[in-house]
Amino acid sequence: MQISFIVPPSFDDNMPAERSAGCTRMVYPMPNIYELTIAAIFEKENYKVDYFDFVIKNATPTEFEDKIKTLSADIFCFWSVNLSIETDTEAFSVIRKYHPNAWILFMGPAGTYFTDKLLFDKQTIIVRGEPDFSVLQVVKAIEDNTPLSEVKGISYLSIDNEIKKNQTQTLIKNLDDLPFPARHHIESVTYRNPKLKRSPYTSVVTSRNCPFQCIYCVPSSLTFAREIESKDSKGSKPPIYFRTPENVESELKLLAEKGYKSIAFVDDNFIFNTNRLRAIVDALNKYDFHWGCQARADAIDEETAQILGNSKCDYIDLGVESFNDEILKFIRKGLNREQIYNAIKLLNKYKVPVKLNILIGTSPLESKETIKETIREAKKLKVSQIMFNIVSPFPGTKFYSIAKENGWLKEGEYRPTDVQRHSILEYPHISAEEMERILFKSNLLFFLRSSIIWRHIKEFRSLKDLTSAFKALKIKFFG
Repeated sequence: MQISFIVPPSFDDNMPAERSAGCTRMVYPMPNIYELTIAAIFEKENYKVDYFDFVIKNATPTEFEDKIKTLSADIFCFWSVNLSIETDTEAFSVIRKYHPNAWILFMGPAGTYFTDKLLFDKQTIIVRGEPDFSVLQVVKAIEDNTPLSEVKGISYLSIDNEIKKNQTQTLIKNLDDLPFPARHHIESVTYRNPKLKRSPYTSVVTSRNCPFQCIYCVPSSLTFAREIESKDSKGSKPPIYFRTPENVESELKLLAEKGYKSIAFVDDNFIFNTNRLRAIVDALNKYDFHWGCQARADAIDEETAQILGNSKCDYIDLGVESFNDEILKFIRKGLNREQIYNAIKLLNKYKVPVKLNILIGTSPLESKETIKETIREAKKLKVSQIMFNIVSPFPGTKFYSIAKENGWLKEGEYRPTDVQRHSILEYPHISAEEMERILFKSNLLFFLRSSIIWRHIKEFRSLKDLTSAFKALKIKFFG
């Protein structure tokens, strides 16, 4: 049985959706290790797998169609996010034109929540939530011609065209049981990350989910799919599970042998306890990796900052959102401004570059003045980067329910939008357009400061990496 993974190109003038984080359009290419892990699961069972990323190849819609004509897959797989629904619908039509009897599987948050938007025919299956167990069971059911009703975690159309939603799949507790992502499918591409100063880089995940209760948060596309499914079936967030440091080190050893120079950890929160952090950082140092991660400010203490400072950590990505304590309380961040300042102070002490995430509009307490105050505070701090985004009320989050109930959605309902540029949210005292103007101006004023430009120019060690970073910045501003 032949299985083909498809990352289709954009069919309009928009940049392609970024499918790993899942809430923005692509600024720089990121390997989708969630999808590549599924590919590895199939290969472990001796299925024939190929992987076609038409975005990384800058393929046109015509080139996409020409390639689809030549394929002979029994099953086509998509990792679909909210921003990719229209693109994936177009791609589905092309596949159906040449492969009317092929099975098509959609994984990721889009199908998990918007099941009816991607369930096109009886040869289409939605794999909801965490897909790793379910996809293999689906393929075996197709291969053995056994009923789909026995497969957990999927949705499909019945003979009567009714949507059948099977029981939720059991979550994977021992993440060490998963194979490493099938990166051999993307080895011809040199991935560059403007936050990391060496290339090639790749993404690594060492845990799944986040235990905190921020009302707006969609940390990654896999987490979002897991949370949507868990809240729907159990009414609560799913538990967090970890890989062991020994298992992580085995993957790092393999990546070093493959020639990778940098690692971007894409855990929702990478730093949970000092012993685990120290073990993984020791492995990073052993294989001479530059690296970066996402962390909470309250995870940074003196010992943690020192561990980070004694490694080639190129960035710590802190979700700050606001420096207003009342707003932080409203969004259930579980932080206050004093903890944020203390974390930045400690990271600066040990010369660990800090990237701040500022999220505009997370609360009705937000005003033009509170936004400007947060931006002023952020600029005073000695940080390497600041990413300004506008909050989006993603379906499945608490914030969506609040925004819907209070009439804060600009068009009355959610629609997928790039949080780096556009707002679908507006309050009576601050419009979507005002938030967009503040966002654009804030990005421009921060990134075009001569001190910031010079700092980053000095840090890059190759012209290609520097050029890639400036290209990403241009896309961030102007698309």
